[in-house]
Order: sequence, then structure tokens, then C-alpha cells
Amino acid sequence: MVVNREDSWPRSANARTPAEAQTAMVLEEYGDYLEPGPPDWRESGGIRHFVRRGFVLVHDGYADRAHEMLVAAGIRGERATERAAALLPGGRRRPEEPVDGDVRYGVRYLRVGPERTVPEALRVLHEGLHDGGGRRLHDPLGPDIASAEHLLHLADHSGVCPADEPGFVPPLSPPDPPIVADRSAGQGIRIVVIDTGLDPAVSAPWLAGVTGDPDPGVAGGVINRYAGHGTFIAGVIRTVAPAAEVIVRAGLPGVLFQTGRAATNPPGTVFERDLVSALERCLVQDSPDIISLSAGTYSDTPGGPMLLNAFNDRVLHRYKGVVLVAAAGNDAARTPFWPAAARGVVGVGALAANRRDRARFSNLGAWVDVYAPGDQLINAFPTGVYTYTEPPRRGATQRFEGLARWSGTSFSTPVVAGLIAARMSRTGENGPDAAAALIARARKDAIPGVGAILVPA
Repeated sequence: MVVNREDSWPRSANARTPAEAQTAMVLEEYGDYLEPGPPDWRESGGIRHFVRRGFVLVHDGYADRAHEMLVAAGIRGERATERAAALLPGGRRRPEEPVDGDVRYGVRYLRVGPERTVPEALRVLHEGLHDGGGRRLHDPLGPDIASAEHLLHLADHSGVCPADEPGFVPPLSPPDPPIVADRSAGQGIRIVVIDTGLDPAVSAPWLAGVTGDPDPGVAGGVINRYAGHGTFIAGVIRTVAPAAEVIVRAGLPGVLFQTGRAATNPPGTVFERDLVSALERCLVQDSPDIISLSAGTYSDTPGGPMLLNAFNDRVLHRYKGVVLVAAAGNDAARTPFWPAAARGVVGVGALAANRRDRARFSNLGAWVDVYAPGDQLINAFPTGVYTYTEPPRRGATQRFEGLARWSGTSFSTPVVAGLIAARMSRTGENGPDAAAALIARARKDAIPGVGAILVPA
């Protein structure tokens, strides 16, 4: 069943909470390409994540079997028909949209037929196929074999960052956390931020030398939704590791679809397919020591999103000196949030402004490795006019003057990335070893009821 966005979820203009507003904006801007999850979201408390409409993912060795099951169940046509359906008139392929049969990191895309949903297809694959008499025709494929492709994003409704919209602070206010005394911290260490890009016009002195892709959300004195997110994160890193080399890549606002007109995805969103492409480009072109990522998703798959996991296993783990640091999300929930919950990734929660309590919004649980300051931080932000999109300030405007106050595990993540860089420059350890040593120290100093914490000195 295709979700009727108007009837099934409040429009953003009518949303009563920031969570409802952010969900509505994703649906309004992107809904033709998405299905909300979990499948029973209407009965189970609301939308928790989004998956790509029209495709399932299957490990390549099981693709033929999955194809046979879906065809037998009437959920998929024959291969030639489905491949043609993925093409635009004239035989041109939709840019960035997968084609039936595409393989990425050992995972194959299989197209779901028109008017059929991804949950319907996965139910067949996960439960197996039986004849009318109950005889099993095909054994089930586990959720680690067949899954959906997830949308990762910075929208608050599903626990991703930020936890609020940016707030005004007067020009010349000092950053918080303050710049550390050791101005050589992070020297010789390269950190790549995969985010919304960088506003090179921001004049905060601690950003000197930071490079990267321009933030497309900053133009003509207007600051669009989520614009400045990557700039703010770069600033947080530089307060903790002032000498680190920081590169900000626009890995979240890339063009995903063109269906008769040029269209970019909503700010701060990216499918797994596009994120792993951005991560691989970063590894090959930028040779980072640390990657800071402040986006993620929940998942119906217990082990996490399939394509992200395949990338971790087949690509990221080959770069043994690189550490990925990721935000744990902002739902005050224990549900694993990916990729922060993935093996080998440093998952970062947020501390409250007093640096002793867990932030009210931060996700928590055994899968969160460490908590760091992430509530009411002050750092670099574009100059221009921002229009608020969420209640209670929806519709109000604010002129920013190069700084902002912002909260979320988005911003505790670069604190930890900076601390890892500072240790690496001091000890000579690589990223994973430095991260492990810091987390081990943090666990010794853990606060009861909170967990392991890291706070800049």
C-alpha cells in the first residue's frame, strides 16, 4: 500500500512537534521515492525510518533464488521488463537511482513490481514460499540476506541530528567547548567530515585552513534548513584539535534524482548507496585518519543496514588505520542507531550542558561507546537569515552573524573525533588504537547512570 502523505501524516505546516515537522518535510519533499518504516508504523507509534521504494537488497549469492520467489509471489516481473522500467524514455537511466540487478559490495538490487511494497517483498523472502497445500517451495532468507535500502538523514524524528534548530548568539561570543590550550593538538592528523559541506565565508579564526566542498544551502544571504551543519562540526573539531587538518565533504546533499527536472534530495539526507560512495571516495581521495559522520538511521534488520554493513566488511576494514566516528541519535532511546551501533565504529552520545548528565535527547545503551558534550554548544555558523521550520518557532526568522548555539549528538561526535586526533598526534597511535585507548580511559571514569564520558581538558 502506498502511503497517502496527506491523510496518513500531518503536513509540516500543521505539525505539532519538531519530530512531526521533520518527518512531514521528508515525506513532502521525497515521499515518491520512500516507504516509511517499520511496516506497522501506524499501530506501533509512528514512523521511525525510511527505505527506498521499489527495491529490495539481497546478497548476490542468493539473488537468483530471491528472484524466483518474488516472481512466483507476483511481486516482481521478469528481469527484462523490470530493467526497462528503471529507464527513462530514450533508454537513459535515472541518475543515481539503481537499476534492477545492480551489485554493490556483493549486494544486489532487485526491483519490486509496481503497486507492490518493499515490506510485502521482504515478507515473502523472510517467510519463504509455500504452495496452496502448505508445502514449502522455497526456504526463507534471513534478514541478514535480504533487506531494504535505508535513508540516512539529519532529521530529528528518527533520532538523527540535530536535536534542535540553531539558536542565535552574539558576535564575538567564545566557542563552547573553548579552544584547548595545546594549540598543537591534532598536528599531522587528517579528519574528513561527511556532511552538508563548508561555508568558506565563515571567518571564525579557529577555522583557518579548513577546506572542503561548498555548502549548497548557503546562498545570497539565506541559510536554508540544515545549512551550516558541516561548518559547525568543523569548528567543533578545531576547538578540540586546533592543529588538525580538516576537510568537509558534501556527502549528504548530493543530487539523487532527475525525473523531468533537476531535483536535489532534501537537505541532510542520503541513501545508503550514495553514502557508501561518498565514504569510498573519501578513503581513496582524501586518505583520512578519522572520518566524522553525524547522520544515521534505525533499521528493521537486527544487524543494521545491509549495504552499510557490506561496505564496512569489504572496504572500510581494509583501511586498518582509519576510524569512523558516528552520532548515536537524539531520541533518548535504546534502539540501536546505525552506523553508530556497527562493529568497529565509535558511537557517540551527548552529555548535558553540565557535562555530568546525559543530554535529555541522547540515545543510550550498550551499543553507545562514549558520551561527550553535545548540548548547547557554540561554534561557527554562516552569516545570513534563517527561517525556522519547526514548532514552536516555525515561520520566525533570525539573522545569524557567524556563530550559533546548537544541540545534538551531531556535535558530540566531532568532539570525540577531535580528541582522537589530539591523542594520535601526541602518542603516534593510529585511529582505531587511539579511539580504543580513549574509550578504555573513559570507561574507568564512567559516571553511574550515564556511562563512559570524554570531555576536552
